[in-house]
Amino acid sequence: MVDNNKVKWIAVAVFVAAWALLPSFGSRATVDLLVFTALYAIAGLGVSFLLGQCGIVSLAQSVFYGIGAYTTAYGCLHLGWSQPVAMAVGMALSGIIAAVLGVPVLRLSGFFLALATLALAIIGHTLFVEWEWITGGTLGVGGIPPIRFLGWELNTPQRFYYFVWPVLLIVFALHYALLRSRHGFAMRAMRDAPSAALALGVPTATLKVQVFVLSAVLGSFAGSLFAHYVSFVSVDSFGVPQSINFLLIAVLGGAKTIAGTVLGALFVTVMPGLLSRFGDFHAVLFALLLVLTVIFLPGGFGGLIHDLWRRHAGRRAPAKAAAASAADGAKP
Repeated sequence: MVDNNKVKWIAVAVFVAAWALLPSFGSRATVDLLVFTALYAIAGLGVSFLLGQCGIVSLAQSVFYGIGAYTTAYGCLHLGWSQPVAMAVGMALSGIIAAVLGVPVLRLSGFFLALATLALAIIGHTLFVEWEWITGGTLGVGGIPPIRFLGWELNTPQRFYYFVWPVLLIVFALHYALLRSRHGFAMRAMRDAPSAALALGVPTATLKVQVFVLSAVLGSFAGSLFAHYVSFVSVDSFGVPQSINFLLIAVLGGAKTIAGTVLGALFVTVMPGLLSRFGDFHAVLFALLLVLTVIFLPGGFGGLIHDLWRRHAGRRAPAKAAAASAADGAKP
């Protein structure tokens, strides 16, 4: 009988080796796309957490993504802040804004909540355009310094690749731990049975605001990393289309699975480039793929992997039981 644990560890080792060797054999454009995949996955994880664990549809993530980027740019270029300080200030500012706005906005539900967060995205983009003294308006802000980490200047896609993917893994691990905590169980209770959660004393209103703040902090963190990576930011990167992309990442990846966020980010970043060879028709093809994915994979890519794993585990269970029964029968 095949040792499934050994197969699992071999698969993990192969995956890690492929990840480590990819920048050496892949083109610069490929590594660049994978860096953006990791950045989008960090921001998309916040939206996925809101949607999958609390049932909250948010289209405001582009605002916090932009706040992180512009705070980093302004702090490093005009105020002389170090990069960690600028990132921390951006995350704190995003968290405060999310807490203030979340109290009235999260009282809504359903389509009204989605429209309210869409309004926040529109307002945020308008402010980014108008506040030229911070954002540079339509001209943008350039000259943002690359991140320095352990004496290395992360000024190439390859170097940033080896930095941002472990960061994404750490973020995933922290979120997984949160899901397994009391707060994680309270969030799922609030999502699946809000009346019962209230009866059990779960502070649903406070919990929603806290998760909204966490989502905003993740968006700001991803925006700061984005600004340091591209060294130039403009308002075009923080509009409503970007918020829709983050929501697509959550939906396509499977809002109830953390790992699916990476697959959703891969789809959003890689697929448009692959389809661009079809010319102007590529937008129609992308939309068609989105529709087919939602129809045939309602649980997203992560849900598909989860179902396949459960089927595999279900097939193994009778075999294990039969082997144990045979072993017991063979005993004297």
